[in-house]
Amino acid sequence: MKRAFRRWALKLRPRDAKEKKVINREHYTPGPASGAQVRKDRGPNGEEKWTLVLVRELRHAPEKVWQAITDPVHLREWAPFDADQNLGAVGTTVKLTTAGAPTPRITETTVTRADPPKALESKWGGFDMRWELEALGGGTRLTLWTNIGHRFIAMGAAGWHICFEVLDRLLSGTPIGRLVGPDAMKFGGWERLNAEYAKQFGIESPNWPPKPAQQS
Repeated sequence: MKRAFRRWALKLRPRDAKEKKVINREHYTPGPASGAQVRKDRGPNGEEKWTLVLVRELRHAPEKVWQAITDPVHLREWAPFDADQNLGAVGTTVKLTTAGAPTPRITETTVTRADPPKALESKWGGFDMRWELEALGGGTRLTLWTNIGHRFIAMGAAGWHICFEVLDRLLSGTPIGRLVGPDAMKFGGWERLNAEYAKQFGIESPNWPPKPAQQS
């Protein structure tokens, strides 16, 4: 059955990223902060552990969304990292390169759970990442759990918010191109999203990007 799924999934794979028509970003404005919550726990040594939980309802079938979160060709169209191998099989060791970083940041992860097209678990930069895909009518309810330091959790929510909107447009055939890292932070609506999520989470709104010091 898994072989049949892989053959079907290959049909969804874009032939070449260069063939994709990127729609003008000038007409894109991020939607309001929504579908996110923070869970606070304690680690094995008593340290505080914050988990960001993001839920999105996408207009695309779980098989299509699964391909987008596991296939390297799809990931580099919307995700905050590139993968050197497909993430869709348990035990696979994958190198993830953070997209948009000023200097190369490469981490290695092993896929600990892969149940296509329902669940995926691995790590990124040492932090847990868990995806769940639930069929919802003709679409998918996509849930992401990921650990982020509390100082950066509002920023993380804002970044994933934009990534998911880029993903939805990509799967709809109207791509606007990946928006991550410094490019996302410079994009209109970033500071608003950052502040909205900080308010929702009950934390101080982070001052990002940092403003240059005033000269006296």
